[in-house]
Amino acid sequence: MRRLPDWLRMQRPDGENYIRVKRLVEDNRLNTICTSGNCPNIGECWNAGTATFMILGNICTRSCKFCATLTGKPMPPDPEEPLRLARSISKLKLGHCVITSVDRDDLDDGGSSQWADTIRAIKDLCPGVTIEALIPDFGGDRESLMKVLDAGADVVAHNLETVRRLTPLIRSRAEYDLSLSVVEIISLSGVRSKSGIMTGLGETDSEVFETMADLRNAGCEIITIGQYLQPSFDHIEPAGYTAPEKFAGYRDAATELGFAHVESGPLVRSSYHAERHVPKSSNKNEILLK
Repeated sequence: MRRLPDWLRMQRPDGENYIRVKRLVEDNRLNTICTSGNCPNIGECWNAGTATFMILGNICTRSCKFCATLTGKPMPPDPEEPLRLARSISKLKLGHCVITSVDRDDLDDGGSSQWADTIRAIKDLCPGVTIEALIPDFGGDRESLMKVLDAGADVVAHNLETVRRLTPLIRSRAEYDLSLSVVEIISLSGVRSKSGIMTGLGETDSEVFETMADLRNAGCEIITIGQYLQPSFDHIEPAGYTAPEKFAGYRDAATELGFAHVESGPLVRSSYHAERHVPKSSNKNEILLK
């Protein structure tokens, strides 16, 4: 792997809160994208007492070239998972939580029933906790999407990941226009919509600006832009590293397009500062961990 520039230094994963979150995740048999995706911010986030929980197991039916999540044949959904996750969130005393999942193309509904059950369990057991759901595309099935949207998450995100030209090169089964349509369905439902893209995969500035415009035209309200980092030697190598000044330019361009919130920086990931993205009428807690 290439030597990382100075602006991509990450916080070491240790500290009292880090150990506490790690223990809770292990004791309750929870999955997090923080570990499954080798997230570079795991030290910073877990030390702050925050994590992005991953439901429907830790084995994905897709094999995107940028993602460290395992690919293979997943186990059937665990019916106890929604309540177990809700109880863990209650123990952590979270004001806001982010839930994501692997792709489950093996299931008739793509796992949308488990998604809905999980969101409802959190809302029932943790009143006042706001929820962001970072969802897969469900193959574009509207019924599955609406099942999740009707469950009542405060923010629903679906990541476009990269520009149109690079989508077939790095995403497995996913399609650029299909993902845009998912974002548009979220937006039209009245739920606050969100999406994220990576840089450093060989995209041009004009392609990034075009992608931002496509998302805004689909009604997307929140965008995250961060640097792709190679999670292992088996994954696609970065084509380059985007300087902080360029991220600042992307932030200004996205703001001019009318996005309500823009997170743009080298270590930004989809759930970065996620608590700030909740509509103010819903955001009862300004901090993640009391």
